[in-house]
Amino acid sequence: MEFSIKQSSPEKQRSGCVVVGVYEEGKLSPAAQLIDKAAAHQLSGLITRGDMNCKSASTLLLHELPGVTAERVLLVGLGKASELDSKTIVEILRAIFAALNATAAKDAALYIIDEGVGKDAEWVIKQAVFAAAEQAFRADGMKSKPAKAATLKHITFATLDKPAAALKNAVDQAAATAHGMELAKTLGNLPGNICTPTYLAAKALALGKAHKSIKTTVLEEKDMQKLGMGSFLSVTRGSDQPAKLITLEYHGTDKKHKPVVLVGKGITFDSGGISLKPGAEMDEMKYDMCGAASVLGTLQAIAEMGLKLNVVGVIPACENLPSGTATKPGDIVTSMSGQTIEILNTDAEGRLILCDALTYSAKFKPDTVIDIATLTGACVIALGHVASGLFSNEDQLAQELLKAGEQTHDRAWQLPLWEDYQPLLDSNFADMQNIGGRAGGTITAACFLSRFTKDYRWAHLDIAGTAWKSGKEKGSTGRPVPLLTQYLVNRANSK
Repeated sequence: MEFSIKQSSPEKQRSGCVVVGVYEEGKLSPAAQLIDKAAAHQLSGLITRGDMNCKSASTLLLHELPGVTAERVLLVGLGKASELDSKTIVEILRAIFAALNATAAKDAALYIIDEGVGKDAEWVIKQAVFAAAEQAFRADGMKSKPAKAATLKHITFATLDKPAAALKNAVDQAAATAHGMELAKTLGNLPGNICTPTYLAAKALALGKAHKSIKTTVLEEKDMQKLGMGSFLSVTRGSDQPAKLITLEYHGTDKKHKPVVLVGKGITFDSGGISLKPGAEMDEMKYDMCGAASVLGTLQAIAEMGLKLNVVGVIPACENLPSGTATKPGDIVTSMSGQTIEILNTDAEGRLILCDALTYSAKFKPDTVIDIATLTGACVIALGHVASGLFSNEDQLAQELLKAGEQTHDRAWQLPLWEDYQPLLDSNFADMQNIGGRAGGTITAACFLSRFTKDYRWAHLDIAGTAWKSGKEKGSTGRPVPLLTQYLVNRANSK
């Protein structure tokens, strides 16, 4: 799908469909007023007759209005102006694209970023692009007869006045972010027999070939053994699929500038190992590599933008399966940092691969390290499927990430990383154990990771509740690509 922005008058817009807003009080938006005037007040007439209640996210499609060049006009209810908030605006945008995709229109012009929408225009543009891309996304590529691609191919954000350069930039950045989300969703939805560690490595190499600004390197298990990654390798022992340590170095500015390192958990299938998970919904453990997918999606997005920043992606990728060679509860392993770990639960494996990847990340002399992982079911219990869990060893970094989440509606919530929780990881036999009990499970998982991040500023995003949806709408969400991309855009803009 393509996106653009331009100044035009709605009644003269040549398009498959023009979208204008109407408030619940019956007040027409400025663009709707121009349509109404050109069409001999047909809009105000049908509202007066009660043909549209104008409640938020309601829609009414009109064909071949006199005096209007567009083939269709879609009226969208904005509800009460005083009640427009982020959630309502997102619902309205989703309703718009659901209605547009139900037509045969190939393109549409949206007059939705004028002064009455309730949020700044850049925010609305981002959410509109994300909503359009979400509606167009297809997850049925492996079906024998995939559904037809969406008819709607081009969206114009139309303005009554000349759009500012910042708005065009917002469109381009949102489109690049949406492309990154599409990659993350596609990878996340693939089954474990297709999306193996080797497959992820191949995708990373392809990304490097597609963008000259990205250099991709793949380390094999023998390389990890030489590095002393005993914790990472303990997870992959039960699998026949070889583990991979993937790095992508994006150079968007002078190499002397320290990079931001993104570390993505890449468990391509998680059975729990010897601590086997229940069979119900275990198929969803193909999504345990969504942290890795988000890193690949974010790298693609910033490469498409040409962002003036140095970023490194580090992806530890493997499977976690039971077998005669699999790691057992009670085993003790030595991490790359030299710290020893007593593995009490082999299903707490994400932290075991991440801790070595975090130690490895220090080689890039990073300014900041952010790890992204579908780490704990406890985070789902704590925050549901709305916000990702956020931890950091520096409050300023946490605030920067929270801000990026608000800017993109890909929100996170900060949880404590207090020293009071650290003793829960004490072991009688090793430097630490890999679980701290059921109480505060999300926090103790972050505390475990914090023991390997003493040398740099670091944040951890637990996306177990936000990376995918279950049930009827089962599928990867592409989160937190918007949050990560916006954070990097903010960093580049602050230089």
